[in-house]
Amino acid sequence: MIKFTANLSMLFTEYDFLDRFKAAAEAGFRGVEYLFPYEYPAEELAEILKENNLKQVLFNLPAGDWGAGDRGIGCDPNRRDEFLEGVRSGIDYAKVLGNTRINCLAGIPPEGVNAEEAEDVFVANLRFAAEEMKQAGIRLMIEPINNRIDIPGFFLNTTKQAQAIRERVGSDNLFLQYDIYHMQIMEGDLARTMEANLVDIGHMQLADNPGRHEPGSGEINYPFLFAHLDKIGYQGWVGCEYIPETTTAEGLSWMQEVK
Repeated sequence: MIKFTANLSMLFTEYDFLDRFKAAAEAGFRGVEYLFPYEYPAEELAEILKENNLKQVLFNLPAGDWGAGDRGIGCDPNRRDEFLEGVRSGIDYAKVLGNTRINCLAGIPPEGVNAEEAEDVFVANLRFAAEEMKQAGIRLMIEPINNRIDIPGFFLNTTKQAQAIRERVGSDNLFLQYDIYHMQIMEGDLARTMEANLVDIGHMQLADNPGRHEPGSGEINYPFLFAHLDKIGYQGWVGCEYIPETTTAEGLSWMQEVK
């Protein structure tokens, strides 16, 4: 049976952030994820998780100034010190919240930095982060994201590119975060790609396409994909990282059908 997490950065946004945990639990979720925890004390978040019997599954490393347009700093050679400090912050939060997965957003290379230089610094940063997190018992993720619609200029865009970077990093503590929505846009061939890379996938996320709404709203055959994930033996979580067409609760009928 597939385990779904509620991505609280996108779901239940009709509530204040700290109230979304209770809403997720009441809707039947047992795990949550979101972009970043750093705005809140880790101990406060841990208490809310406990109160609602929820498992913290995933969050991202600090990604720069999100409001100003940063979408990660992993490939930025000018911000290595900031990246290294962010790794320590991510580990500190994960230890309190109890999650064993953290995603590293590659980001958008700054003007004047070519693809080769961006990859070199990304690889160096990932080597550091993977080792630090391994010592803490935390898995490091990297996520290909589409650069056609959601984040133009984003450095990491395909499964093939992510696997090439993993090979360069050379760590057994670096995994793929496979987002079905992003990869439908960038490469398609979802079922075979999932199966071919299954042992390297540490986390998955979903949304339908076009629109990035709930499953059943677009072109992706989610009933087939959910059955396929069971068939190939995927044991991880699947994050619901989509924009509800109406309210979150009104759009959750798809999940009840899966169960």
